[in-house]
Amino acid sequence: MGRIFEVRKAKMFARWDRMAKQFTRLGKEIEIAVKQGGPDPENNPTLRRIIQNAKSVNMPKDRIEAAIKRAMDKDKSAYEEIIYEGYAPHGVAVLIETATDNPTRTVANLRMYFNRGGGSLATSGSVAFLFKRMGEFVLEKEKLHNPDELELELIDYGMEDFGEDEEGHLIVRTAFHDFGRMNEFLEQKAIPVVRAQPIYIPTSVVELPEHEAQQVLELVDKLEQDDDVQHVYHNLI
Repeated sequence: MGRIFEVRKAKMFARWDRMAKQFTRLGKEIEIAVKQGGPDPENNPTLRRIIQNAKSVNMPKDRIEAAIKRAMDKDKSAYEEIIYEGYAPHGVAVLIETATDNPTRTVANLRMYFNRGGGSLATSGSVAFLFKRMGEFVLEKEKLHNPDELELELIDYGMEDFGEDEEGHLIVRTAFHDFGRMNEFLEQKAIPVVRAQPIYIPTSVVELPEHEAQQVLELVDKLEQDDDVQHVYHNLI
């Protein structure tokens, strides 16, 4: 019984850690959106989208409001969005989106993770060409009246990929330049969106044996845990 309790407790703390990291990341996105477009979601579509993403993962309302207030504090330094590139072990390309108020700290931490994980931090442009920036929308399939008919409409607004994830959500992807147009269409149609965000998709992939893939994923996990890191993308399959 004691062993079972310890396992459950470890899983619970891991879940809390993931949730805390998610809330921190969304809080930064809210602050950046407010700095760029103002605190009113009605007049700031980026902020409106991020707040919807935050609600979809049950981020408390008071934390959302606190992030908006922090962004309006003129004495508080703004976050800088910086993309870093690197190679994980066995030549796997890695792209890291960060939001930081101290780039010197951020790059030092990232270099440490890469060095300890058997990879290397690379110069700008080294691996970015291996990724394509796209817009991704996650829709609640069970709330859609006619998914097949919707698919035809979405094509007119820039949809390039259409699929379903393991949880039964519909995944819609557009070219990045069509992201805003698609977001506006879904809002006008009142189509329930679980999450909407720009992402990077690898244009070529690497397949590795299980033990080598595990080394890559361990490095990715270390990168994702850093407070300055927002998203990590790689081309391992």
